This record gives sequence, C-alpha cells and structure tokens, in this order.
Amino acid sequence: MSRADRDRRDAERAADEAAREVYQGILARAPEHDFEPTLDRVLAVCELLGDPQRSFRTIHVTGTNGKTSTARMVERLVREHGLRTGRFTSPHLTSVRERIAIDGEPISAERFVELWQDVAPLVHLVDTRSAAEAGPRMSFFEVLTVMALAAFADAPVDVAIVEVGMGGRWDATNVVDGDVAVLTPVALDHERWLGYDLASIAGEKAGIIKDGATVVLAQQPDDVEGVVLAAAAARGARVVREGVDIHVESRSVAVGGQLLSLRGLGGLYTEVFLPLHGAHQAHNALLALVATESLLTGGAALDGAVVEAAFGGATSPGRLEVVRSSPTILVDAAHNPAGIEALVEGIEEAFEITRLVGVVGVLEDKDAEQVLAGLEPLLAEVVVTRSSSTRSLAVDDLAQVAIEVFGEDRVHQVERLDAALDLAVELAEGAQQHGAGVLVTGSVTMVADVRILLGRD
Repeated sequence: MSRADRDRRDAERAADEAAREVYQGILARAPEHDFEPTLDRVLAVCELLGDPQRSFRTIHVTGTNGKTSTARMVERLVREHGLRTGRFTSPHLTSVRERIAIDGEPISAERFVELWQDVAPLVHLVDTRSAAEAGPRMSFFEVLTVMALAAFADAPVDVAIVEVGMGGRWDATNVVDGDVAVLTPVALDHERWLGYDLASIAGEKAGIIKDGATVVLAQQPDDVEGVVLAAAAARGARVVREGVDIHVESRSVAVGGQLLSLRGLGGLYTEVFLPLHGAHQAHNALLALVATESLLTGGAALDGAVVEAAFGGATSPGRLEVVRSSPTILVDAAHNPAGIEALVEGIEEAFEITRLVGVVGVLEDKDAEQVLAGLEPLLAEVVVTRSSSTRSLAVDDLAQVAIEVFGEDRVHQVERLDAALDLAVELAEGAQQHGAGVLVTGSVTMVADVRILLGRD
C-alpha cells in the first residue's frame, strides 16, 4: 500500500470515528418516538440558519407503510430528470448517514461531522432557551431534521424528498412547506402517540398538507379518506386519488421484480420494469410517479424513457430483499399487521419457497400477536429472538405469544440473533435441500442487524 493510500485510509478511519462520536452524542437526546406536539424548537433553529427549508421545492411523504420505498422512488425519478436531490428518510439500516442523502448517496462521515459543527451552537442556544422555560432539549430526530435541511440548502439541491418520522402534524419535518404531499396507506401503528383509531391517525398524517399543495392519496379506508379530503379542502389543496384519478392498470411478475402499467395524471406508462417485489411496491411506484408529475410538470406526462430508467434503477434495501442464497434468506422490515400482510402476499407471489422458517423479533410497542398471526400460514417454523434495539420485546415474552399462535412444536427461542439465524438455516435445510428459505422480519432493527451480520451493510 502506498503512502497516499495509507494516509487516505487513516483519514477515513478518523472521519468515521468522529462521526460515531457525534452520532452517540445526538443519540443521547430524547429518542425519535418520544416527541412533544410542537415545532417551535425546530423552527427556531431553522430561523437562525436562515430558513434552509425554503431554499428548495419539497415532496413530503407520510403514511403508515411504504413511506421509505415511495420516497426512494420519487428521488430516483426526480434525479433522472437531471435535478439535484436531497432525500431524508428514517430509520436507517446501517449508518445514520443513510438518512441524509444528496443525489442518492448518503453524506460522508466528514460531512456529517461538519453539519453537526455548523448547527451545534444554534441547537445549544435553542436548548438553553427551552430549559429557561422548563422545556426539554431538542430531540434526536429534531436535530437530524435540522442537519438534513441544512445539508440540502448548502448542496444546494433543487428538490428535497422528505419522509415524515412519525405522524405528520407535529413531526419535526413539518417545518417544510411541501409542494406535494404524499399519503401512503394509513393503518394502525404507533397508537400510543398517534391515536387508537384510523380517523385520529389520519388526522395527524393529514397535518402535512399545506395551502395550495397537491395531495397524492393512496387508496384508503373510507374514514381515512374522509379525514384527508376534509383537511385538503380546508387548505385549498388539490387531491389526486388512487383508484379514482390514477391507477395501477396491470402488473405481472418478472425475473427480479415486476412489469407495470401505470396510469398517472399525464397518461399511461406501459411495460415499466420495477426491480422490487410485491403488489404494494407497484402502488408505491404509482404514488411516486404521480408525485413527480405533479411537481415537475403540473400533471403533464413525463418522458417514458426517463421513467423507465428511473424505475429500473430503483432500490429499497430491507424490503423483501434477498441477502443470501442456498438457502434463500429474505429480510423485510414489516412490523405491523398491514406490513405483514403485504409481505406475505409478496413472498407467495414472487418466490418459490416450499419450506420457509422465520426469524422474528418485535419491539415492545408493537402488536406481537397480530404480527405472528399474519406470518403463521406462511412459516413452517419460527425462531423468536431479539434485535439490538433496547426496545425489543423480551424473547421469553415473545415466545409465549408465538406458542399461542403456532403451537409449541413449531416455536424455538434463541436469545442471540446470530445463533437464531444459524438455527433457522439448519431448520430450513433439515427437511429438504431444495426450496428452503429463511425470512427475517418484525422490525427495522432486526433487518439492519442481519444485513450487517451477512455483510450487506
């Protein structure tokens, strides 16, 4: 190795270590699921920064499931048009830097540290003001949101695609004025914070709709649709509804993904290859297409070749992703009943696996019984375990629920995730050599940990 290569390696290691230290410092703040119903702190830092959120156009994405996949597809479509993009999504799989991407690439460790150094004095000032009024420090997610907006303004980007962290109305990202608001399917999730019925949850998510915006609305239950339509009308926003104004006209399974015909605002786009599995990804693609049409052309058709290139290069790590073969190991971040239903349908449609063993871990605030019940018809056996998250449900507690759903003979419990994965592979291959597979699911952190174990980070 040359001296220049050694120096470059040492510099990269130093930057990585500095970024880890910054991340740990931010992580010590209140977690992203622990938020107060106010945007005041984020707005205060933004004002001190010169309101970076006003320096670019924004597509704001909320919903219960499909937000990250939709945001990634929107970003790919916008970037394929030659525009500079910023993408803010959560949570991350391997590195917090994944959450803040410029032109499709996570920011560097060095840039992450620079962003923190830029905003830290202002965050401290706002923290001090808040403490003087007996208020809390800025949360982990509030700080990351401010860093993302600062990064996008500094790049500068033409368009930012911003995914809501939780809910919408009081989410830190709602300081942006989205030209387009995308609402993916709304289902029960995060009830402790958002409400215990769909109408309440929809009300929180519809809070991202801004005056005069375009709302791209996935097919929803009637009570959800009613809430969103009322919120849009109050804001003078235009609503584009899936199943009414836009449609997935057809889809068929293809090698490595699916072929789609999508009817957007500008017309019909046929034979579009999407290298992602499952009907839910086709509907996410439709939302992404129409959001891009709305922003870039006001609803006129996009160039077909550009659309094909963008969707052909779409990725969504951790969503029905094959991370190893022989046996096939799939990972999916589904963590609520609606997500599990989409996962099961996607596997049954796209994969020829005759014996599938699950590795499942869920977080304490999730409905473990419903998650496991959704998986039961799909899995021959299940290995319950836990991820690295401090919010993981204890393995003994999850095992008790699993036994009630699967029966004792089909349930195994293993404390360590690596050992759980090894056991699942052994169980999958034990009865047959062909058609065996392993599915890892239940939380984003489960998927993240397994991807790291298997070198997919």
